[in-house]
Parts: sequence; structure tokens; C-alpha cells
Amino acid sequence: MDAAPRLVEIADAFAAAHLEAILIGNAAAALHGAPVTTLDFDFLYRASAGNEIKLRRVADLLGGHITQPFPAVSTVFRILREDSQLQIDLTSQVHGVKSFNSLRSKAVRVEIEGRTILVASLPDIIRSKREANRPQDLAVLHVLQRTLEDQENGQAGTA
Repeated sequence: MDAAPRLVEIADAFAAAHLEAILIGNAAAALHGAPVTTLDFDFLYRASAGNEIKLRRVADLLGGHITQPFPAVSTVFRILREDSQLQIDLTSQVHGVKSFNSLRSKAVRVEIEGRTILVASLPDIIRSKREANRPQDLAVLHVLQRTLEDQENGQAGTA
């Protein structure tokens, strides 16, 4: 599946809602050239009441609904559009990341069909997955680390 059309939709909705968010997780790693797959998109956003309103606007613009699956233990908001199986998880906290600004300072801008997506750096993605210490994150660490090593050795392109 080509994720570009969905990323374009997401970028357009973020722009219309004036929401700044950074792509993290496996989708971000894939844009850096890592051979990983995922069915959802994970983003970090800055925590604020205004941004929570913007999240709801994004859901409306995408024709989806928004939930907070784990309100007592997590800052995750999930946007689902069931007809196309679109799932976006938005969080204001990520393991291994000090702040939104610190992640943004090392993020790269990726152009997709004329839209810009902020993408977390591969070292930040690796750090986050390592510190999360979840089985699904640990399972891909060796692939992400190898991709980073290849890039550092000039053997692969970057986002």
C-alpha cells in the first residue's frame, strides 16, 4: 500500500486545522528508508487545550471520529475513519523525548505531493522505541539500527 495519499490527506487536515504535529513510530521510520510496515500513523503534538480542539477539527476534516482510548493512563487521541481503515494516534508524550520542541529541532521536513510532513529523526525514533521497551518496539529495533548505520556509512538515502 502506498501511504502517500493518506499522508497528503493528513497534511491537508493538519494545515486546515493549524495543527503542528511530528510523525513518529514505524511510519516515520519507513520515510527514513527503514524496511518496516505499519497500518497506522503516530504523531506527537504539543499539549494544550487549543490543540485538543484542533485535534477534533482534524477528525472532522478527515471524516473520522476521535476517541481517547486510555484516558486515565495516556495522552493518546485516536482518529478512526472506518470506511478506509485510516487510523491516526496523536499523543503529547513519547518515551525518550524531552519535549515537542526538542523532537522538532531534529525532525526533518519530508515533501509528499507538495505537502510537508515533519518526521522525527531516525535516532529519536530508535531512542523512543528502546525506552518504551514494548515487545513490538523491541522487535524492530535491529532493523532501525541497521538502517541508521547504513545511512551513516553512506549506503542508504534519508528522508
